[in-house]
Amino acid sequence: MTDLSDLPYAKHLQPFAGPLGRDEDYTEVHLDGGELEDPVASGARFGESAITGTTFTGGDFGQARLSDVWISRTRWIGTSWAEAELMDVTVLDGVLAGVQAYGGSWRRVVVQGCKVDSLNLRGARLQDVVFRDCDLTEVDFGGATLVGVTFPGSALRRARFSRVVARKPIDLRGARELDVAEGWESLRGAIIDRDQLAEAAPALAQALGIVVRDR
Repeated sequence: MTDLSDLPYAKHLQPFAGPLGRDEDYTEVHLDGGELEDPVASGARFGESAITGTTFTGGDFGQARLSDVWISRTRWIGTSWAEAELMDVTVLDGVLAGVQAYGGSWRRVVVQGCKVDSLNLRGARLQDVVFRDCDLTEVDFGGATLVGVTFPGSALRRARFSRVVARKPIDLRGARELDVAEGWESLRGAIIDRDQLAEAAPALAQALGIVVRDR
Protein backbone atom coordinates (compact mmCIF):
# COMPACT_ATOMS: atom_id res chain seq x y z
CA MET A 1 0.00 0.00 0.00
CA THR A 2 1.33 3.41 -0.95
CA ASP A 3 -1.57 5.69 -0.11
CA LEU A 4 -3.62 6.45 2.98
CA SER A 5 -6.84 5.68 1.15
CA ASP A 6 -5.64 2.10 0.58
CA LEU A 7 -5.80 1.32 4.28
CA PRO A 8 -8.62 -1.08 5.21
CA TYR A 9 -9.59 1.22 8.08
CA ALA A 10 -9.24 4.52 6.15
CA LYS A 11 -12.97 5.34 6.19
CA HIS A 12 -13.06 4.98 9.96
CA LEU A 13 -10.26 7.46 10.69
CA GLN A 14 -11.20 10.53 12.70
CA PRO A 15 -9.14 13.75 12.68
CA PHE A 16 -7.11 14.17 15.84
CA ALA A 17 -5.51 17.46 16.82
CA GLY A 18 -4.02 16.44 20.16
CA PRO A 19 -2.65 16.90 22.64
CA LEU A 20 -1.19 13.47 23.18
CA GLY A 21 -1.17 12.01 26.66
CA ARG A 22 0.48 9.33 28.72
CA ASP A 23 -1.18 5.88 28.80
CA GLU A 24 -4.02 7.03 26.53
CA ASP A 25 -5.81 4.87 23.94
CA TYR A 26 -5.84 6.14 20.35
CA THR A 27 -7.86 4.00 17.94
CA GLU A 28 -8.83 4.98 14.38
CA VAL A 29 -7.36 8.47 14.69
CA HIS A 30 -5.57 10.54 12.04
CA LEU A 31 -2.94 12.99 13.25
CA ASP A 32 -2.10 15.18 10.27
CA GLY A 33 0.32 18.08 10.07
CA GLY A 34 1.78 20.39 12.65
CA GLU A 35 4.86 20.45 14.81
CA LEU A 36 4.84 18.88 18.24
CA GLU A 37 7.62 19.70 20.70
CA ASP A 38 8.31 17.31 23.57
CA PRO A 39 5.01 15.38 23.32
CA VAL A 40 4.52 12.80 26.06
CA ALA A 41 2.72 9.64 24.94
CA SER A 42 4.60 7.04 26.95
CA GLY A 43 2.56 3.90 27.45
CA ALA A 44 -0.04 5.06 24.93
CA ARG A 45 -1.77 2.62 22.58
CA PHE A 46 -2.26 3.41 18.88
CA GLY A 47 -4.39 1.06 16.80
CA GLU A 48 -5.58 1.28 13.18
CA SER A 49 -4.40 4.88 13.04
CA ALA A 50 -2.41 7.20 10.76
CA ILE A 51 0.20 9.90 11.36
CA THR A 52 1.03 12.07 8.34
CA GLY A 53 3.00 15.23 7.64
CA THR A 54 3.91 15.82 11.28
CA THR A 55 7.17 16.81 12.96
CA PHE A 56 7.99 15.50 16.43
CA THR A 57 10.88 17.18 18.19
CA GLY A 58 11.96 15.44 21.37
CA GLY A 59 9.18 13.78 23.32
CA ASP A 60 8.58 10.41 24.89
CA PHE A 61 6.78 7.46 23.28
CA GLY A 62 8.52 4.98 25.57
CA GLN A 63 6.63 1.71 26.09
CA ALA A 64 3.95 2.85 23.65
CA ARG A 65 2.21 0.19 21.56
CA LEU A 66 1.54 0.74 17.86
CA SER A 67 -0.50 -1.81 15.94
CA ASP A 68 -1.69 -1.33 12.34
CA VAL A 69 -0.36 2.22 12.15
CA TRP A 70 0.49 4.11 8.95
CA ILE A 71 3.17 6.83 9.31
CA SER A 72 3.98 8.95 6.27
CA ARG A 73 6.04 12.12 5.60
CA THR A 74 6.73 12.47 9.31
CA ARG A 75 9.90 13.65 11.03
CA TRP A 76 11.03 12.26 14.38
CA ILE A 77 13.91 14.26 15.84
CA GLY A 78 15.47 13.13 19.12
CA THR A 79 12.30 11.29 20.14
CA SER A 80 12.31 8.35 22.57
CA TRP A 81 10.68 5.12 21.44
CA ALA A 82 12.45 3.15 24.18
CA GLU A 83 10.85 -0.24 24.83
CA ALA A 84 8.00 0.57 22.45
CA GLU A 85 6.14 -2.22 20.64
CA LEU A 86 5.49 -1.82 16.91
CA MET A 87 3.48 -4.43 15.03
CA ASP A 88 2.22 -4.14 11.45
CA VAL A 89 3.55 -0.58 11.20
CA THR A 90 4.54 1.20 7.98
CA VAL A 91 6.86 4.24 8.01
CA LEU A 92 7.14 6.00 4.64
CA ASP A 93 9.18 8.92 3.28
CA GLY A 94 10.16 10.30 6.67
CA VAL A 95 13.09 11.16 8.88
CA LEU A 96 14.24 9.42 12.04
CA ALA A 97 17.16 11.30 13.57
CA GLY A 98 18.57 10.56 17.00
CA VAL A 99 15.60 8.33 17.85
CA GLN A 100 16.10 6.16 20.94
CA ALA A 101 14.34 2.85 20.24
CA TYR A 102 16.45 0.57 22.43
CA GLY A 103 14.84 -2.44 24.08
CA GLY A 104 11.80 -2.28 21.83
CA SER A 105 9.93 -4.94 19.90
CA TRP A 106 9.33 -4.46 16.17
CA ARG A 107 7.34 -7.07 14.30
CA ARG A 108 6.23 -6.87 10.67
CA VAL A 109 7.47 -3.30 10.30
CA VAL A 110 8.30 -1.64 6.97
CA VAL A 111 10.52 1.46 6.88
CA GLN A 112 10.61 2.75 3.32
CA GLY A 113 12.18 5.74 1.61
CA CYS A 114 13.36 7.21 4.90
CA LYS A 115 16.46 9.04 6.06
CA VAL A 116 17.55 7.33 9.27
CA ASP A 117 20.39 8.83 11.27
CA SER A 118 21.73 7.64 14.66
CA LEU A 119 18.79 5.31 15.37
CA ASN A 120 19.47 3.42 18.61
CA LEU A 121 18.06 -0.12 18.42
CA ARG A 122 20.36 -1.62 21.04
CA GLY A 123 18.84 -4.67 22.70
CA ALA A 124 15.71 -4.47 20.56
CA ARG A 125 13.89 -7.46 19.06
CA LEU A 126 13.22 -7.13 15.33
CA GLN A 127 11.25 -9.77 13.45
CA ASP A 128 10.26 -9.51 9.78
CA VAL A 129 11.41 -5.90 9.55
CA VAL A 130 12.21 -4.37 6.16
CA PHE A 131 14.31 -1.25 5.60
CA ARG A 132 13.59 -0.54 1.94
CA ASP A 133 15.26 2.21 -0.12
CA CYS A 134 16.48 4.02 2.99
CA ASP A 135 19.65 5.93 3.86
CA LEU A 136 20.77 4.42 7.17
CA THR A 137 23.61 6.24 8.89
CA GLU A 138 25.13 5.12 12.20
CA VAL A 139 22.23 2.84 13.10
CA ASP A 140 23.12 0.85 16.23
CA PHE A 141 21.83 -2.75 16.35
CA GLY A 142 24.14 -3.65 19.24
CA GLY A 143 22.84 -6.61 21.22
CA ALA A 144 19.62 -6.72 19.21
CA THR A 145 17.86 -9.90 18.13
CA LEU A 146 17.31 -9.89 14.37
CA VAL A 147 14.98 -12.37 12.66
CA GLY A 148 14.09 -11.87 9.02
CA VAL A 149 15.49 -8.33 8.88
CA THR A 150 16.33 -7.17 5.33
CA PHE A 151 17.69 -4.00 3.68
CA PRO A 152 16.61 -4.03 -0.01
CA GLY A 153 17.85 -0.95 -1.84
CA SER A 154 19.14 0.67 1.34
CA ALA A 155 22.53 2.18 2.12
CA LEU A 156 24.06 1.20 5.46
CA ARG A 157 26.78 3.58 6.55
CA ARG A 158 28.82 3.03 9.72
CA ALA A 159 26.27 0.48 10.98
CA ARG A 160 26.92 -1.22 14.32
CA PHE A 161 26.09 -4.90 14.75
CA SER A 162 28.09 -5.73 17.89
CA ARG A 163 26.73 -8.73 19.82
CA VAL A 164 23.66 -9.12 17.63
CA VAL A 165 21.71 -12.37 17.93
CA ALA A 166 20.53 -13.77 14.59
CA ARG A 167 18.32 -16.84 14.79
CA LYS A 168 18.78 -17.35 11.08
CA PRO A 169 21.32 -15.87 8.66
CA ILE A 170 20.92 -12.15 7.98
CA ASP A 171 20.52 -11.56 4.25
CA LEU A 172 22.34 -8.34 3.35
CA ARG A 173 22.46 -8.92 -0.40
CA GLY A 174 19.85 -6.29 -1.23
CA ALA A 175 21.73 -3.41 0.39
CA ARG A 176 23.13 -0.97 -2.19
CA GLU A 177 25.85 0.13 0.23
CA LEU A 178 27.29 -1.90 3.10
CA ASP A 179 29.56 -0.15 5.57
CA VAL A 180 29.81 -1.90 8.94
CA ALA A 181 31.65 0.11 11.60
CA GLU A 182 31.40 -2.53 14.32
CA GLY A 183 30.32 -6.13 14.67
CA TRP A 184 31.44 -8.05 11.60
CA GLU A 185 32.32 -10.88 13.99
CA SER A 186 28.66 -10.97 15.13
CA LEU A 187 27.41 -11.41 11.55
CA ARG A 188 28.64 -14.98 11.28
CA GLY A 189 26.51 -16.75 8.66
CA ALA A 190 25.25 -13.51 7.09
CA ILE A 191 24.68 -13.63 3.34
CA ILE A 192 26.33 -11.04 1.07
CA ASP A 193 26.98 -10.89 -2.66
CA ARG A 194 30.35 -10.82 -4.43
CA ASP A 195 30.38 -7.05 -4.92
CA GLN A 196 29.64 -6.50 -1.23
CA LEU A 197 32.44 -8.91 -0.33
CA ALA A 198 34.92 -6.92 -2.39
CA GLU A 199 33.74 -3.68 -0.79
CA ALA A 200 33.84 -5.10 2.73
CA ALA A 201 37.12 -7.01 2.42
CA PRO A 202 39.33 -4.42 4.21
CA ALA A 203 36.94 -4.15 7.17
CA LEU A 204 36.56 -7.93 7.34
CA ALA A 205 40.32 -8.41 7.33
CA GLN A 206 40.69 -5.92 10.15
CA ALA A 207 37.90 -7.55 12.18
CA LEU A 208 39.53 -10.97 11.77
CA GLY A 209 43.03 -9.69 12.52
CA ILE A 210 44.28 -10.52 9.03
CA VAL A 211 47.36 -8.57 7.95
CA VAL A 212 47.57 -7.81 4.23
CA ARG A 213 51.07 -7.04 2.88
CA ASP A 214 52.42 -6.62 -0.59
CA ARG A 215 55.14 -9.05 -1.59
